[in-house]
Amino acid sequence: MPRPWTVLPHGPLEKLEPNLWAVEGTIPMPAGELSRRMCIARLGDGRLLLMNGVPLREEAMREVEAFGKPSFLLVPNGYHRLDIAAFKQRYPQLRVLAGEGSKKRVEEKVPVEGGWNEAPRDPDVSVESLGGTKVDEAVVSVRSGGRVSLCFFGDAVMNIPHRPGLAGLLFRLLGVSGRPRVTAIARWFIVGDRAVFREHLLRLAGRAGLRRMIPCHGGIVEDDAPAVLRRVAEEL
Repeated sequence: MPRPWTVLPHGPLEKLEPNLWAVEGTIPMPAGELSRRMCIARLGDGRLLLMNGVPLREEAMREVEAFGKPSFLLVPNGYHRLDIAAFKQRYPQLRVLAGEGSKKRVEEKVPVEGGWNEAPRDPDVSVESLGGTKVDEAVVSVRSGGRVSLCFFGDAVMNIPHRPGLAGLLFRLLGVSGRPRVTAIARWFIVGDRAVFREHLLRLAGRAGLRRMIPCHGGIVEDDAPAVLRRVAEEL
């Protein structure tokens, strides 16, 4: 049976820009909790792109529905399938989009109705495939008043802080925590061609107006995001 609508602990909706919201929650893992984030971009016509669907409490979902019409569910890769069936059941009109490299695994849960090229065209919101990722992850660029936010809503780039305890030690040993980075796990399972991926990150770092970098896992980067993203690329 598909997993029902299951609300795990999450924080408040973060209204980052007039056309970009986000919310961070946690998900239990064998070695402790892992943070995860859903980003929500609003198109000019009022439709919403939900990136990495995370079920929220009803009052928060009503606020999202007042923000716009949930129309697209972007699934970052085949490892982020936990709640996609629940979103499709709640919003049958949602078009589920996923990269070609993840389509087969995502379709084990819900039908995929298009790839990144089928994302809607909007002057301020664009979806592009991340070059060099074997699962064909994507990044969403959201422009507002000259400011650009890059939403890395999968596993390619993380920013998990160091944590105490056994889970924190394991994360350190695996090279997962401490700063914005492409983790060792991402190098094994997400990145295919490092040179192509690195070049794409550097191009994104040079995007005019870049203000923030928003990962699915970990903190939002708002302090000199271009320099941070360049360092992430150069450490590959």
